[in-house]
Amino acid sequence: MSTDLSLRSLPLFPLSTVLFPGGLLPLRVFEVRYLDMVRRCHETGAPFGVVALIAGNEVRQAGGASEVFHDVGTLARIDAFESPQTGLIMVHCVGEQRFRISRREQLRHGLWVADADPIADDMEVEVPEDLKPDADALAQLIETLQQRRDVPDAPPLPLSPPWKLDDCGWVSNRWCELLPLSTELKQRLMALENPVVRLELIGDILARNGIA
Repeated sequence: MSTDLSLRSLPLFPLSTVLFPGGLLPLRVFEVRYLDMVRRCHETGAPFGVVALIAGNEVRQAGGASEVFHDVGTLARIDAFESPQTGLIMVHCVGEQRFRISRREQLRHGLWVADADPIADDMEVEVPEDLKPDADALAQLIETLQQRRDVPDAPPLPLSPPWKLDDCGWVSNRWCELLPLSTELKQRLMALENPVVRLELIGDILARNGIA
């Protein structure tokens, strides 16, 4: 996606998770404020923005805390859409470009919209020699997950090919998704604009846990 894209009145979906570029996101949508938005995005092929919550809940509750969310998020593009019953939509999304919010507004029916500026995609940087054990460990994990697909009722793979195991950004993003990190830490890692630094930080986490 071009970095000169102007994102105006971008609909937002605040969630208790962080979406990374290239990441997969299944959503079960039932709130009125999101049903029309998701349907319009599907029909027009337009993305919506996923932002991680700082306070508040994914589902609005009477008397609950107001939604507060981070300024940096990721565009989500719908690649599968199903409406099994009235008032319920199941979608599968793929993370695209990151963005930074410059203005936000909550509409009367509760939907958040924002003006945002795109953040340049990670440069493709080859995994340096000292970080290759982290890429190798990811390759082994992917192989293990693929083997488990033969087990009855096995969950779908949490990541999809192509496997860019020689690219710092791709490897670090996939580890961020797979590791049990806090939402706040994942947010900080996602917002980093240097993929090598992101992978170095992930490498430290893997080393502390004896993974790589």
